[in-house]
Amino acid sequence: MRVGVVDIGTNSTRLLVADVDGNRIAEIDRRSEVTRLGEGVDTTGRLSDEAQARVFAVLDAYAAAIEELGCDVTTGVLTSAVRDAANGERFRDEVRRRYGLDANVIAGEIEARLTYLGATAERPAGEGPLVVVDIGGGSTEYVVGEEGEMTFHVSTQAGVVRQTERHLHSDPPRSEELQALADEVRQIIATEVPADVREAVVAAIGVAGTATSCAAIDQELDPYDAARVQGYRLQEGALELMLARLAEMDLERRRRVTGLDPNRAPTIVAGIVILLEALRAFGLDEVEVSEHDILWGAALTVAADAAGERSA
Repeated sequence: MRVGVVDIGTNSTRLLVADVDGNRIAEIDRRSEVTRLGEGVDTTGRLSDEAQARVFAVLDAYAAAIEELGCDVTTGVLTSAVRDAANGERFRDEVRRRYGLDANVIAGEIEARLTYLGATAERPAGEGPLVVVDIGGGSTEYVVGEEGEMTFHVSTQAGVVRQTERHLHSDPPRSEELQALADEVRQIIATEVPADVREAVVAAIGVAGTATSCAAIDQELDPYDAARVQGYRLQEGALELMLARLAEMDLERRRRVTGLDPNRAPTIVAGIVILLEALRAFGLDEVEVSEHDILWGAALTVAADAAGERSA
């Protein structure tokens, strides 16, 4: 079954078109554009007209690709920024009207389940408890599970756009701004992820733009190569060096860093801080990067639902 999934996040808008057969996914087309839908939401409580226009421009191209590739079923997931915004439902309705997507503003628990499903779909059993760290624009999800079953999840208000707007006001950021950001993230994790949950985890999987960007930077990938990013292991020490290097640069220099999408340059420093604090909180010294995230989870779920309806 050919499935089209659109993920409209706080920082990026993404597309996956894939053939799904049971628990196997063959990607046909995958795209990601930084659209910054959540820009300013933390202070205004609303999605701006300019941010919505950026998303609609990208969705125009995605809708054309979905039609051209002949998807049997499509779905859309809208996450943190749309959940938080006063005009989020109106934006969702406009997405449905314009593109015919079954677009839904999903709750944090559903987002966690889809992310965990996608990240662990092709992993062997018996690894012990692991945490999936999904750093988004408005929030970061920590999803713990074992043997394919999610056992704990929390969606925290510490995404890269939100934390950048709150703390990083200088260019390059000052050391006290970085420390304030790290302190807040550390406190959020300590408050919202119980100590016994953190202590039981034996491994971490990092999904979404921060983790994949760090893997690309560490390998100096130009152009980006998803095959080399998938499964790449980022060491804590490498992330610390990366943070020190990028935090010393102004925005224009960061835009020229090999392996980094220039559109992610404004938020990558906050993203690395969040990823490092996550590793430290869980007592881990590395994170495995995965290209398989909520897009995969949503594709598997919508395909299973459609197959069930057809057989009923």
